[in-house]
Amino acid sequence: LAVSGFAASNIMGLSIAIWVGAEPDTRIMFHWLSALIACPALIYSGHVFFQSAWSALRHGQTNMDVPISIGVLLAFGMSLYETITHGVHAYFDASISLLFFLLIGRTLDHMMRERARDAVNGLARLASRGALVVHDDGAHTYLPVGEIQQGMILILPAGERVPVDAKVIKGTSDIDCAIVTGESRPQPAVAGAMLSAGTLNLTGPLTIVATAAAKDSFLAEMVRMMEAAEAGRSVYRRIADRASRLYAPVVHLTALLTLIGWMIATGDAHRAITIAIAVLIITCPCALGLAVPMVQVVAARRLFEHGIMIKDGGALERMAEIDTVVFDKTGTLTLDRMKLANGESVDPATLAIATSIASHSRHPYSRAIAAAGRNSGVAPLAVTGISEIPGAGLEARIGETQYRLGRPDWALTDGSEHDSSSGVVLSENGRLRGAFHFDSDLRPDACQSVAEILSQGHRVEIISGDRDEPVRHLAATLDVAYLAGVSPGGKTDHIAVLTASGRRVLMIGDGLNDTPALAAAHASMAPASAADVSRNTADLVFLHESLTAVPLAIGVARRAGHLVRQNLALAIGYNVIAVPIAILGHVTPLIAAVAMSASSLIVIANALRLTGSRPDKKLRADSPVASHLYALRVEEAR
Repeated sequence: LAVSGFAASNIMGLSIAIWVGAEPDTRIMFHWLSALIACPALIYSGHVFFQSAWSALRHGQTNMDVPISIGVLLAFGMSLYETITHGVHAYFDASISLLFFLLIGRTLDHMMRERARDAVNGLARLASRGALVVHDDGAHTYLPVGEIQQGMILILPAGERVPVDAKVIKGTSDIDCAIVTGESRPQPAVAGAMLSAGTLNLTGPLTIVATAAAKDSFLAEMVRMMEAAEAGRSVYRRIADRASRLYAPVVHLTALLTLIGWMIATGDAHRAITIAIAVLIITCPCALGLAVPMVQVVAARRLFEHGIMIKDGGALERMAEIDTVVFDKTGTLTLDRMKLANGESVDPATLAIATSIASHSRHPYSRAIAAAGRNSGVAPLAVTGISEIPGAGLEARIGETQYRLGRPDWALTDGSEHDSSSGVVLSENGRLRGAFHFDSDLRPDACQSVAEILSQGHRVEIISGDRDEPVRHLAATLDVAYLAGVSPGGKTDHIAVLTASGRRVLMIGDGLNDTPALAAAHASMAPASAADVSRNTADLVFLHESLTAVPLAIGVARRAGHLVRQNLALAIGYNVIAVPIAILGHVTPLIAAVAMSASSLIVIANALRLTGSRPDKKLRADSPVASHLYALRVEEAR
């Protein structure tokens, strides 16, 4: 782009000197100087189009770069002939300026595509790099994850991810499975428990035995499903690709018929070729080469201002076509942190004791209790003898009283009855002192966002690997359909079923278990807190906690789609007016290049209208959706 811009500006400066009436000798010298500047610029800056055109022609196909390449090369060749024969007119400025304008569009499109990253490679950051292997003689050796074989005994410290699918043979702990299964509640791990690769060991060291090699693990299966899903989505053709299949042959045929017609009418090959070149240049696909990427860049900037990153223009086009929105639950509709659901009903003294004990642990339940205590303003108590029992809970003394905060079957030693749904209880000398219930913290504006998506005419579903109870409760709050306890493969299958029924699905998820579904959907979004592999697979990533990013992105994508279609209509209208004039011989290649540039400026100005648009329209207070939203807020307040 820089080389073509530099060359075009200098050649245009030389051309101005010729236009104002240079002497013949000066004109010839300036034509040769223009040729010396244009030749290397043409080779260097034009190779992008030439390579693409040649590749298409070799396979018996055509694309937008074929008429571009033919027009530029013919204009340069004719200009070089005019220079050698001391002709009056040369069009080096037209050929290089054409490259410059087209490369602006190509550069903008490249900037969009550069945001894309290889999703599969993100698994390397999620998976453990290796593990400590216990040999038969008791020696410990660290092995890379690729060298771990089925049957090897491994040491898994607290805070590390499970390297391969394995079975616990010694120790107790809690396992965070949310990123893999969508289960919001940490799962206890005791001898005999099966662990999936990628899950996180939270509280205690474990000795495990590998049940599969890395290539056969859960993570590897995710890669295979994701690659298969991406292959299915790769058949999507962008607007520019679809238009080029019709546009390029028409351009070639029009120029060829013009050449033949003028040869028959005048017998002047020079004039016929000049007019044919003008036709090729004036019909240059500027709307697809510049205006479409321009709309997408303006849209990307608009989304970025609202904390939404977009991968490429194709994603924006697919986003505008969706009619069904499927949400994951854990980490997507809800945040990846737990909250105390019954904090208001817990006695303040009991909450103060639990908070003082929980502040000594990093377990998700402990952090939720500690946060609730801080928000309630309870005064911390002096705790002694604190100890954490992996997979069970915390034990401590306050004065002469023994307290336990953890699993009911461990904390209660006097046979006290307790609610089986209680995640954690506080016992005082073995007797029940208080019970704590937990839930995932709903993302800000989740209800409003879902209501806005419904108002846009989309169907909304929740699909989660979590238990039925929390998913059903959330679906009832949002008044949408749901599926619970769904495996990663099941999510992909459900997306496939929706697609087969004619639906175009937007999938929004954050966990490793969502990755194949993200790849299989027509378009996809993920929060910035998602796993690396999910974030890299998604077409869009929103940086803020609020889910208003989803209806906003849909609105901007739809508006961008409207502007792209308007630009195509402008380009067609321009050709309807300009092409007949060029065919009649009233346009030189230079005037054709100027007209082409003017059409580019028009569609660019149209694209900039997106900056001031308001796709996120306000809801009328008396609308059914607004009433529904108000009812949801009342329910939340209760």
